[in-house]
Amino acid sequence: MDTTPAAPPPPPLFSPPPVIAPPPAPKPRKSRGWMVFALILLGLLAFSLFGNLTQFVAHALSFRPGSLPGEAFSSARDLGPKLDECLLAKGRSADKIAVITVDGVITSHETDGNGNTLVDVIQAQLDRASDDRHVKAVILKVDSPGGEVLASDDIYKAIRAFGSDEKDDKGKIIHRGKPVVCSMGSLAASGGYYISSGCRWIVANELTLTGSIGVIMHGWNYRGLMDKVGVAPMTYKSGKFKDMLSGERAPGEIPAEERAMVQSLIDETYGKFKEVVADGREAAHGQNKKEGRALAEDWTNYADGRVVSGTEAFEHGFVDELGNFADAVSRAEKIAGLSEASLVEYRERYDFSNFLSLFGQSSQSHDIKLQIGADLPKLRAGLMYFLYQP
Repeated sequence: MDTTPAAPPPPPLFSPPPVIAPPPAPKPRKSRGWMVFALILLGLLAFSLFGNLTQFVAHALSFRPGSLPGEAFSSARDLGPKLDECLLAKGRSADKIAVITVDGVITSHETDGNGNTLVDVIQAQLDRASDDRHVKAVILKVDSPGGEVLASDDIYKAIRAFGSDEKDDKGKIIHRGKPVVCSMGSLAASGGYYISSGCRWIVANELTLTGSIGVIMHGWNYRGLMDKVGVAPMTYKSGKFKDMLSGERAPGEIPAEERAMVQSLIDETYGKFKEVVADGREAAHGQNKKEGRALAEDWTNYADGRVVSGTEAFEHGFVDELGNFADAVSRAEKIAGLSEASLVEYRERYDFSNFLSLFGQSSQSHDIKLQIGADLPKLRAGLMYFLYQP
């Protein structure tokens, strides 16, 4: 029996490459952008709820009859602009002087993006100052060339009402008025002076431009341009003067009696302007006595639309004092009998509801505006203005 071991099998010609298993695919990372967005929305919502709760508590603490649902409103104050009190200068006493600013053209257009006009905002600020027993006086800072006739008159009436005592049917005083001191800036002309004349005391800088007592109505006659391009107007009207102030007619087609009627409207409004100045300054002089300035006897000679400096305005009795804002503060403290009062102002509150309202605005609200280095007033044809236009 052959016991010789069998020969080993021959080695393979080549060895197979080792099998390398691919690493496991990483799990896709979950995007957390939606979580960040949700947290931001929750934060804004919490902030809005906190603001509404604070407003509710403040409203409950300052409850007035007629402010509950189902009852008649005692005033429109709850529906006006939402204001927050901001401290401008801290005094040592609890007394306060409210500062209300009128800057730019006086208009009845919406000014704050919430449907409120300049008249609404100023009226709300005066109401807030009237309701606060710690507010003893108001300083009206005016830096304006004027503006619309009706808006200027509304502000003037609001200032006069704020500074006057309120009486009942029997003549008993039920609410004391608070003094309003005007502090004129660089410009307080035309409508800017119109509203200033309702104040108890007027302080102007020597270089302030003021006055410009007058009325202007502006329009364009473009009939000549229409004739050049071959465009002819076709107007159907029910009366002879239905197209008054139309710019489509040639100057020779405008009847003289129409010009006389328009001028009569201007003269009537101008007479109202002079009446307001006379009444306001007379009332102020009656309260200020010898400390203030009375209108000069020939003051109407300077009420022809011209602008005057603060120094000249002082000479003619249009203002009571030459000085700056600090002088107006000192005068307000003196008139109200205060010492080291705090200065406050009321600013409109913007919360989450204002942010959401941006998405509901028309595209006109987001138009790109071309800045040309001047803030030109937008005058509407057919409206009369108390406006200084250099």
